[in-house]
Amino acid sequence: MNLVLPAPPIPTVAVEGTDARFPVRRIFCVGRNYAAHAREMGRDPDREPPFFFSKPADAVVDSGETIPYPPQTENLHYEGELVLAIGKGGRDIGETEALNHIWGYAIGNDLTRRDLQLAARELGRPWDFGKAFDHSAIIGPVHPVEKIGHPAKGAIRLSVNGTIKQDADIADLIWSIPEVVSFLSRSIALAPGDLIMTGTPAGVGPLVPGDVCVVSIDGLGDIATSIGARS
Repeated sequence: MNLVLPAPPIPTVAVEGTDARFPVRRIFCVGRNYAAHAREMGRDPDREPPFFFSKPADAVVDSGETIPYPPQTENLHYEGELVLAIGKGGRDIGETEALNHIWGYAIGNDLTRRDLQLAARELGRPWDFGKAFDHSAIIGPVHPVEKIGHPAKGAIRLSVNGTIKQDADIADLIWSIPEVVSFLSRSIALAPGDLIMTGTPAGVGPLVPGDVCVVSIDGLGDIATSIGARS
């Protein structure tokens, strides 16, 4: 293939317990998938069909890194989440088969420029500038299913500078893991390397330069991110 420009590197995330890396193709995110978070965002938590937004694959950042405070915002928010790593693609995947398409699980932090997101929402515009920016997808090491199975419950917590801000259980997801995979695959053919961030619990809030944000999920350990100076 004769490319007119050098091909960009493939974004990757770590794999727990090895020096191997998981290649990232796309990042899909479920919006408002915990009832309490839906309420704090001013929305009805009733079980309406799930909706999704995306982040660029090269927004991924490993745990332990310091990221610059992003431009054009005065209200950067954390959102701790369970992440699914797709290992087998497919379209119109049934709920009973959905878990067979998951290669592993990870902890994520869906960083959000909340002021830009809310301004776009009020104007009926896409959320892209609020969600899909550089360094906005903190993804910890992926734990293979063959080692940990499929978590259906377990505490998910987020702290800032040692103070707990989010404290819930992944069993509280409005749409379960199989339902999320199945629903998304009806609209988009999933492919190996896709990541799905499954939504955040209540308690979202701001980060400022100098903060250290830690997200933990039972069975998956924890990830940490330091917020640096403005970029």
